[in-house]
Amino acid sequence: MGPYGEGVADLITVEDITAAADAIAGHVLRTPSVASPGLAAHLGVPVSLKLEMLQRTGSFKPRGAFRKLLGLSAAERSAGVVAVSGGNHGLAVADAAGELGIAATIVMPESVPARAVEQCRASGATVRLTPEMAGAFALLDELVAAGATLVHPFDDRTVLTAQGTVGAEFAADAPGLTDVLVSIGGGALISGVATALGGRDSRVRVWGVETEGADSMSRAIAAGAPVRFEPTSVVTTLSAPYVTDLTLAHVRALVEDVLVVSDADAVRGALTLAEQSKVWAEPAAGCLVAAAYRVLDRVGPDAHLGLVLCGGNSTVADLASWTDRFAATPLPPREPSHTR
Repeated sequence: MGPYGEGVADLITVEDITAAADAIAGHVLRTPSVASPGLAAHLGVPVSLKLEMLQRTGSFKPRGAFRKLLGLSAAERSAGVVAVSGGNHGLAVADAAGELGIAATIVMPESVPARAVEQCRASGATVRLTPEMAGAFALLDELVAAGATLVHPFDDRTVLTAQGTVGAEFAADAPGLTDVLVSIGGGALISGVATALGGRDSRVRVWGVETEGADSMSRAIAAGAPVRFEPTSVVTTLSAPYVTDLTLAHVRALVEDVLVVSDADAVRGALTLAEQSKVWAEPAAGCLVAAAYRVLDRVGPDAHLGLVLCGGNSTVADLASWTDRFAATPLPPREPSHTR
């Protein structure tokens, strides 16, 4: 039980996650969980990685998208689906809808990478762009009011259960984990992963990680309720303008703490993953590496870290631009004195 408060009765369960795994089998990949000798040497403790950037569309998001779309009624399918996204959720919904023959509209802020827009359109979806993320959510509400079927990225129990399959796989494939770090946008992934890990082994601590300016969960925890704000982080795939009562409840009940790192450190973490683990990941995953130093300072040298690398949908040009903007270099090795 994390320090934020008591759980609530409507949390998803391990049984829900198992049912979701059965439902999406054959539509998504069981991505690898691998040890990272390079990152282990860099941090001074064993490190395992869950490679969700190898999932179809390059992130974990198809799990929730397929679970939701496969469960729609005929009327909901015929109405077409609509989703709002900073990139990865839109890619997943467009891909799943294209495979299942469902019309899809994806609403995105103009700040998303051009490649994400192109890929959504290539899957057959209509893309609507807005100046900022808050406007994207407002347009989403309009389209739903007009009759489209909503596929929400995080305010949906069905989606949470499917994202939890990431945690169930990680627990099965990387035994011995003590501390698992998960990125937070709207909170569906960490809600599902924390449920899966808590159900299997309550000794595993789960830590959330956000970037400055995409810290909707931290703001909600501080306020005691979801807070709307305008994200400013360059990490658009984490830039939800709010979390919901559903995801906040899961984090309060199941997550040890939520850490916030800078955009620069998220980029540095992505560079570190490339150098030390030979993995191409977006800053939404790179932020976990930066946070890992702080987690280890708190839990000590006997940890076995697990990093859920949520996606890899940054282009070479994206990462080069961010590296130049922040004058970013890989994170240094963790000082040996901290691991004694």
